Parts: sequence; structure tokens; C-alpha cells
Amino acid sequence: MTATSPAEARNAATDARTAATRSTRRRPRFIPIGHGLGLRTRLTLTFALGAGVLSAVLSIVTFGLTRENLLTQREESSVTQALANAERVGNRLGTDADGTAVEQVIVSLPAPAGAQPVLRYRGEWFARNNLEFGREDIPASLQERVDAGRAARMRFDNRGEPFLAIGVPVPSLDAQYYEGVSLLDLSETLNGLAISLLGASALTTIAGGLVGFWASRRVFSPLLDVGRAAEAIAGGRLDTRLDVGGDPDLDLIASPFNEMAQALEDRIDRDARFASEVSHELRSPLMTLSATVEVLENSREEMPDRARTALVLLSADVDRLQQLVEDLLEISRFDVGAIKLHLEEVVAVEMVIQAVSVLGGGGVPVRYDPEVSDVVVRVDKRRFGRVIANLLDNATKYAGGATATTLTLVDHRVQIAVEDRGPGVPPEDRTAIFDRFARGGESGKRSTDSGVGLGLSLVDEHVRLHGGRVWVDRRVDGEPGSRFVVELPVVEPATSPTRDEDEDEEEEA
Repeated sequence: MTATSPAEARNAATDARTAATRSTRRRPRFIPIGHGLGLRTRLTLTFALGAGVLSAVLSIVTFGLTRENLLTQREESSVTQALANAERVGNRLGTDADGTAVEQVIVSLPAPAGAQPVLRYRGEWFARNNLEFGREDIPASLQERVDAGRAARMRFDNRGEPFLAIGVPVPSLDAQYYEGVSLLDLSETLNGLAISLLGASALTTIAGGLVGFWASRRVFSPLLDVGRAAEAIAGGRLDTRLDVGGDPDLDLIASPFNEMAQALEDRIDRDARFASEVSHELRSPLMTLSATVEVLENSREEMPDRARTALVLLSADVDRLQQLVEDLLEISRFDVGAIKLHLEEVVAVEMVIQAVSVLGGGGVPVRYDPEVSDVVVRVDKRRFGRVIANLLDNATKYAGGATATTLTLVDHRVQIAVEDRGPGVPPEDRTAIFDRFARGGESGKRSTDSGVGLGLSLVDEHVRLHGGRVWVDRRVDGEPGSRFVVELPVVEPATSPTRDEDEDEEEEA
């Protein structure tokens, strides 16, 4: 069997408990709030479709009623005129009238609205204008009904134009009188009306969509407030609340939201106070343990081998526990908002070079582009030094040490990157690695280092306080390893005095 030290046994037990906790952790419950198009888009489309359907129905009804009314009026007036003309023909012609007399009567008949009279008399056909309306244009079915002694009317297409034909028998002459009326002007009027109604429908649909867009902005404005409040809470402003009492319907959302935010703030405050109190309570016994270990270290040479081994393990665990307590105190200060930055404007390159050399990374080269040499950032030197220290310490523990620190300028923001040649960070762990107590692929090797899993979390907290962000990626040169990038906003340098102003100041002095 292989001997196992007490520290390794404790670490293995801790890893087992952590794995069990992760496996039994409940998955988040997601409540569906909508699928496909957004709410504002759907409301806008609903208004537009509603306006479109309503305008289309009104346009169809209007067009149908108008068409039927105009056609009815035209037919009634044409039938009245045709009956009157048939009576005139019967009164003016005798049974022995010749063709000349018939033609004179046909020409003299009134023909409003372009009506064309046609008369069948003694088997012969007489028309005012055969080119526009003659015997060949009269439908056979209409002729059959008139020959049977019944007056009739019929609408049909004649030479590509809509026509109305009216047939009236003239019993006194044993003749049949026909009258054709062109409906082309009426058809053009209806076509113009249809185009106007179609345009009105399109404009109404567009107007409905615009009204829907405006209404959606008004209706969903409270939801935007809820979203902004939730974003503020997620960003750390736990005292954010929604106004209650302005609208009883919106209070159904605002009141539970405020209760949830208050419960979240209370929970975080309790956890932060607990961590702070525990850390403070641990500092005194830790100081006693540290002093005891230091005393034992002074008499280490007099101890047997087993006692020396136990002392080494005890010293390592005490150091690790001290680091954990200090980090927990720092984290608790972040949680309760007790962190205050002492910001100073410094040259980024000089600050990084000094931090790397002071923190024991003198062998790590600092590379930067010429455009970065004069870049100024506003930082808290002590806390930003902690950021560089944690990144270098992380590279030492898990990647064999940092290989380079680079500075680049991207979109008026300076990026400070610490590169290494370690195994790298898998893409699925590149976000979680900045969580508290996250250790990535080294979580099963805790006996080989003194880390506690809070270093990168503190880096993230410090960088966010400076208005920046941090992330990890693979190296840009294609070499194996990781690249931890800290991005900070750039401060515009103050305008330096001109040479004339300097000379004036010297003269005054």
C-alpha cells in the first residue's frame, strides 16, 4: 500500500465533498416567458395586422356597395331611357314605313351616356353606328327573350369593353328595339376607386404599425425599468428598487421584485458578515498557531524525522489558512461595499514594469508597443499591484511561471496580458475560473500547492472596481499556454504647458 499523508487525506475528503455537492446541486428552473419574436415586435405586428384586416374589410365592403349602387343607377336610367325610346319608335313609325324613315327615327332618338339604338323591323336591322354596337353585338340569349315578347337586359363584354344591352319588344310594329350602353367610364371610375381604397388600406396598415410601435414603447417601458433594475442588481447595486404605488397593475410586478431584491441583499449581507466575522475570529488563533510554528521552527534541528515532517505539513497548512483568512476578509469587504479606491493617474508601462520587478517577477520580460509608452490610467496602485501579483502567482503555481507581460492599446483601452506556457485553460472553464474557490483542472492536486482558489476572483473584483474587465484566452502567437488579459480605460493626458508659458513662469520666478 502507498502511504498517504494527513494533508493529502484531508484534501481528498474535501474534493469528494465538493464533487458530491456539485452532483446534487439542483439545476436552475427556467420559466418560459415567450418564444420567437420579441414582445414589442409581436405587439407592433398585431396592431399592423389588425389595422390591415380592418381596412381591407372596410375597403371591400365600400367597393362592393359603391359598385352595386353605381351599376344599379346606370341600369335603371338606361332601362328607363330604352323603354321611352321604344315607345317613341312605336309612335313615329307606321306599319308601312320604309327604311329611310326608320333610319331617320333611329338617328333622332335621344342617346344619353353614349347609348347606341338598334331596331329590328320587318326582318331588317337598323343601327345608328354598327361599328360601336350593331346586330352582331347583341347576345343571342337576349334576342330569344325579346323575340318571345319579354323585355330584358344583360351585362356582357363587347369588344373588350363592359356593355349593357336592353331589349324591348314593340308590339304595334311587330319589331324589337335594342339599346347598347357602354359601361367603360363606370369601370374606369371603379378601378380608380379600387386603387384609392388599396392605397388607403396600405397607409392604414402602416399607421397601425406605427401606433403599435409607439404603444409597445409605452406599454413595455415598465419592463425596461425592471430590466435596468435587474441589471443594476447583477452589477452589485443591491439597493436598487422599483417604484411602487404608481400603477396597481404594475405593482403586481414591482412589489415581488422589490421583495426578491431585498431578500437577496439580506442574504448577501448575512453571508458577507458571516465570512467577515469568521475571518476575524480566526485571526487570533491563527496568530497563535503562527507564533507556535515559528518557535518550533527554531528548534527544528533537535526534532526527530517524523516530527520534522509533521512540522513542515503544519507550517504549510497554517500559511495556507492565513492566506485564506486574508482573502476572505478582502472578499467580504467587496460584498458589503466597504472597498474605497485611492485612484492616481499613472503611466501604465511604468506601473507594470515596477509591479513585475517588485513582486519577484524580474525575470519576466515586459513588452509593449510604442503607442502604449505614454498611455495614462487611473488606478489604485496597491490594489492593482495585487492584481499583477495574483496573476504572476497563478502562472507560477499552475503554468510553471509567466513567460511575458505585454501591453497593447485597443479602442482607447489598454490591455495588460500575462502569458505562460502551461497546459492552458479549457474553453468551458474560462469563465468559471474567476469564480470563488474555482481551481480549474488543478482541483484534484491541492496537496501540491498552497492556493485557496480566491486569487483570480480577487483579480476580477479589483479590475471591475477600476471600470475594466479581465478574461483568459489562449496565446495569440499560437504557442501552448494561457493569456490572462486585464483591460482598463485610458485617461486622456493633461495638456502640457507650452515653451512660452514655461519661460514666462521662469521670469516671474
